[in-house]
Amino acid sequence: MKHDFDVIVVGGGHAGADAAHAAARMGARTALVTLTFESIGVMSCNPAIGGLGKGHLVREIDALDGVMGRVADKAGIQFRLLNRRKGPAVQGPRAQADRKIYREEMQREMRDCPNLTIVEGEAADFLMSGAEVRGVRLADGSEISASAVVLTTGTFLRGLIHIGQVSRPGGRMGDKPSVKLAERIDQFGLPLGRLKTGTPPRLDGTTIDWSDLEVQPGDDDPTLFSFLSSKVSAQQISCGITHTNEQTHEIIEKNIGKSAMYSGRIEGVGPRYCPSIEDKIVRFAEKSSHQVFLEPESLSDNVIYPNGISTSLPEDIQHDYVRSIKGLENVTILQPGYAIEYDYVDSRALDSRLAVRDVPGLFLAGQINGTTGYEEAAAQGLVAGLNAAAVALGRDPITFSRSNSYIGVMVDDLITRGVSEPYRMFTSRAEFRLSLRADNADQRLTPLGIEVGCVGAERKQAFEAKMSALAEARQDMESVVFTPKELVTAGHAVNQDGKRRNGYELLALQQFDFDALVALRPEWGAIDEASRDQLSKDAMYANYILRQERDVAVLKRDEQQRIPTDFDYMAMEGLSNELKMKLNAARPDNIGQAGRIDGMTPAALTLLLAKVRQSRRGMTA
Repeated sequence: MKHDFDVIVVGGGHAGADAAHAAARMGARTALVTLTFESIGVMSCNPAIGGLGKGHLVREIDALDGVMGRVADKAGIQFRLLNRRKGPAVQGPRAQADRKIYREEMQREMRDCPNLTIVEGEAADFLMSGAEVRGVRLADGSEISASAVVLTTGTFLRGLIHIGQVSRPGGRMGDKPSVKLAERIDQFGLPLGRLKTGTPPRLDGTTIDWSDLEVQPGDDDPTLFSFLSSKVSAQQISCGITHTNEQTHEIIEKNIGKSAMYSGRIEGVGPRYCPSIEDKIVRFAEKSSHQVFLEPESLSDNVIYPNGISTSLPEDIQHDYVRSIKGLENVTILQPGYAIEYDYVDSRALDSRLAVRDVPGLFLAGQINGTTGYEEAAAQGLVAGLNAAAVALGRDPITFSRSNSYIGVMVDDLITRGVSEPYRMFTSRAEFRLSLRADNADQRLTPLGIEVGCVGAERKQAFEAKMSALAEARQDMESVVFTPKELVTAGHAVNQDGKRRNGYELLALQQFDFDALVALRPEWGAIDEASRDQLSKDAMYANYILRQERDVAVLKRDEQQRIPTDFDYMAMEGLSNELKMKLNAARPDNIGQAGRIDGMTPAALTLLLAKVRQSRRGMTA
């Protein structure tokens, strides 16, 4: 049986779900191919969404009408704003999620999405038209054709699960790996590598002694992900906190050779920022204790996720070291922890659309590109889904820059630098993080979403109403000016510099909040709470952002200098052979990307810019 679609998305994980939904929102007839409908939206690892950097990505996905943010809000059983004591630029929303609710809500989003068809089956091969991908062939022999295919295989490409000395094929616990697709990718000649990730044992919460453990509650005023959400949906809970101890470390050190990671059974590199407990013991030998968060996985069961003790030790050793931890002395392990090793494609083989440069019609998103985390996967899915739809519908590419989004930072990092370990988003990766805040993601990206057609009527209406309220309030505040003398008379200590300041400018001063402004101008008390909060944050960073905008202008000037796709780096004189090979492998789209390649010097970049301009003059002569 043969179907015809515009876009096919392979894989129903976090990358696949947002990729399929994005393509369908664009108006593309989209098929989501997944082993079973029930596997859509499964949270394979930590039952949480967001965090520092990651929460920014979720907000940006939501600003473009993606699904992860609003599903997380429905499933959130504990919300915390990380870095609350620091400035808004580095604050990150995070939610502990109910696995069952998250899965059910994501499945509902997929089921109810216009233009989206769910196809249950295993994608075993691609349909080819010459060198171009034009669909997929399922394991049962049926074929599905399309103009573009988005591959989101997660950890399934030749996935291998390790528990101690025991290894078995698997994409995750209980699921088969994807071997046939991996063999097809081999035929494409794409650069491949091996990475690994891991998960801790799951615990029976009824066998934990909670009586003497520290309790971590959520925030009293939850910060949600979606700009369309107004309140929490699920019952809110607290997490528990315990710690490893010297006995725990002694058990692990004594048996470190039995760990799959340290016995040489695993070739892949693991995530530096989410290390296994074995890694922690070895790398931080001076520490006698590590924190462990006991996170409930669902309101409907008693499963606990002990965040901080991922492992690939044998089951009996896991039993011993877990029971050495305070509160877990009599705990029952419901599922052992394990490491999983899998193939990934060197992301330097992709362009800024997440399309494979040498295989037209094929897009990659998620862990197949060397990233780690649900949020990074969903953001890539969004980019690939939008651009796969653009190809199918004959529209212009939809790209993101480092200056307008964390999505742009991530994509640029991946396609320019590649990865040597699983890539994780941090606020420190963004040069323009003062303007790339979680609170203003909609102001930055929703207009783009409206322009390209991926934002629905409800979000467009809500956004336009918000921006109208903000513009009206700001205009009113900027129309009223105060002299230093008036401010001092009102009890405010300001410099007697003769400078007159309007209400919006006063918000940028540390000693002024909105209540102080209302005292000066009572009619401003009519401004709604959401507008007050947004105006305060915008004013706080206004002067810094003006400076950043100058830097952004320089960056955009570089980015606008495109590099021909067939540019011959190897023929350039004056570059080291090492840099030639790096440029040839990365094939940057523009001078800005070339400048971020490891080892690039100002002199080399100047030479490259001159050669690119020379080649372009030759093309137009």
